[in-house]
Amino acid sequence: MSYRISVDTGGTFTDVVVSDQSGHYTIGKSLTTPERIYEGMENALKVAAEELSISLKELLSNADILIYGTTRATNAIVTGKVANTAFITTAGFPDTLVVKEGGKFNPHDFSKEFPKPYIPRRHTFEIEGRIDSSGMEVIPFNYKKAKSVCLEVGDKEFEAIAVCFLWSIANPTHEQEMGELIQETLPGIPFTLSHKLIPVVREYRRSSATAIDASLKPLMQSHLKGLEVDLRGAGYSGEILVSNVSGGCSNIDTLIDKPIYTVNSGPAMAPIAGLEFSSIEGQGNDVIVCDSGGTTFDVGLVRAGRLAFSRDSWMGQPYTGHLLGVSSVDVRSIGAGGGSIAWIDEGGLMRVGPQSAGAKPGPACYGLGGKDPTVSDAAAVLGYFNPEFFLGGMMALDIASAYKVLEKVSNPIGIQVELAAWQILNLASDLMMGAISDITINEGFDPRDSTIVAGGGAAGLNILKIAEELGCQRVIIPKVASALSAAGMQFADIVCEESASLFTSSANFDFEGVNSLLDSLERKLTIFRHSMPVYNDSPFYMELTAEARYEGQVWELDTPITTGRLKNNRDLDAFIESFHKVHERVFAVRDEGSSVEVMSWKARLSLKVSSQSIIDNKNKKDSSKIMAGNRVCWFGYQEPMDTPVYRGSSLTVGKHIEGPAIIEEPTTTIVVYPDMAITVSENGNYLVVINN
Repeated sequence: MSYRISVDTGGTFTDVVVSDQSGHYTIGKSLTTPERIYEGMENALKVAAEELSISLKELLSNADILIYGTTRATNAIVTGKVANTAFITTAGFPDTLVVKEGGKFNPHDFSKEFPKPYIPRRHTFEIEGRIDSSGMEVIPFNYKKAKSVCLEVGDKEFEAIAVCFLWSIANPTHEQEMGELIQETLPGIPFTLSHKLIPVVREYRRSSATAIDASLKPLMQSHLKGLEVDLRGAGYSGEILVSNVSGGCSNIDTLIDKPIYTVNSGPAMAPIAGLEFSSIEGQGNDVIVCDSGGTTFDVGLVRAGRLAFSRDSWMGQPYTGHLLGVSSVDVRSIGAGGGSIAWIDEGGLMRVGPQSAGAKPGPACYGLGGKDPTVSDAAAVLGYFNPEFFLGGMMALDIASAYKVLEKVSNPIGIQVELAAWQILNLASDLMMGAISDITINEGFDPRDSTIVAGGGAAGLNILKIAEELGCQRVIIPKVASALSAAGMQFADIVCEESASLFTSSANFDFEGVNSLLDSLERKLTIFRHSMPVYNDSPFYMELTAEARYEGQVWELDTPITTGRLKNNRDLDAFIESFHKVHERVFAVRDEGSSVEVMSWKARLSLKVSSQSIIDNKNKKDSSKIMAGNRVCWFGYQEPMDTPVYRGSSLTVGKHIEGPAIIEEPTTTIVVYPDMAITVSENGNYLVVINN
């Protein structure tokens, strides 16, 4: 038997999905071990192996591909535990990372301090030399100054170097000279050149991406190489791929060279899974994908079967946080997971998040020493969790501790603990609905016309109430919901993207320059494809996209190039019409009288790794023991209700369950609220129809 393994290491849990040649899958789940990631992975793999009635060694030796997703890079940025990095830039422009894009989320709020740059101003070094926007050298590169800066960087023991010179995208000569000098004088110190990483217009975006990428290189080089050593030592000899933020995966060497693409790479896999499950269930290709984990609630969008991409992914709050800048799957995250902490503010109002209890100590109900009330503690108090069957019985919950910590929020506002727990769950739901509205309604997308695919260990707690409030008619909770991002890796392609800037306008279109650039991007992707000989015979396809705008607009919209090349006015007219449609969809207006400008161009290669779906065959048999008993649960302000509890593993295809009810899966719990219902599909997933 040959297996395909996908692993997603989150802030709280490590999820494993193992599929066989028939597409049947098994889930393994364990607490993440931040000190040594492989320990948590190994524990989750052991759970999956035990479910398959084989040993861990047998599982690894019979697996031919393992796809790994990690939050290591994301967590390093959030906690500031990145490499001590030097930033080298053009003389006269030392404040690019300080000023950022000059805005803030609340423009009239002067109570907050000016945000700190990603790399401290004192770690910025200036080099004379200037390229203009046409690529002409205006001021020669100061080689002597550059060499002295390299010596100073070495003396101060910097661990990484980010190089971003003005207009290097038009002419990279100065950055190339700087890179050669670094290699000569500081061998072994990793560095990033902006024109190689993200050759697009806008200095802050390019500088921010370059700084983040360089700062992650020592950490991710050590992490990914160490993981490879651990896996080989455990007996795994197959292919190792790593998920990336572009909505696919790549080999370790590629992502060691560009580790910024591992940031938020786990959440980027959930929309892929969401589209697959919606297609399997025949629920359309307009999908809202919600992934509620222990630390965050992530929401992504699939429109007309296509993932949404953005260059506006911020680590932290928009404008005051740090911008990734690279084209990434558009996933919005908020601090409203199962481990999010509830608290009372100075005005006596209850709040939830963004702080999280994490994996250690975790929620108080885990019994690991947690002292703060969390969303999971609230669910435990409301009776939704079975204390003897959490994680399939691997972890016993401490309900008494959950009650005790919830008194920290119930006592100050004078309400009973159960009511405080209900309010915590409602507040978390409100935050989640806000995140969904942000990526749908604010982007010109009506959530009522879409399907919600819900995943994450905490997905089943409140997704039905959220769908009802949003007016969504269809909800899918996959059988593999608790490991949605890991499931997405099962369907992921190997993806590589190349981009470049070339400004042109429909009023005076540069046909020759554009087509030459597109040829160059495709050549780079072809070289990448041939660098992976294992997949030489795999199906592949390339997509071309332009980042376009109306004349005078500030931001661009991704617009597909459906004709392959823009060779003549007919091709250009087709492209302009495509842009009008995209603009009308997002902003509900089209301006056919304005010229269309293009700032950047992008080519995307997708190599098909697997064409199989993952299915559940454990619900095909009849079972007379579908009930696990009854439990007293709270559903709002009324009295508690005696609620039937079902074991998901025993539910047969077509089983229809009216609420109130609790469905217990080994790695998640689904709450069917009063006046709602849920049905088991032919594929073993849970389907909900919300009648508003």
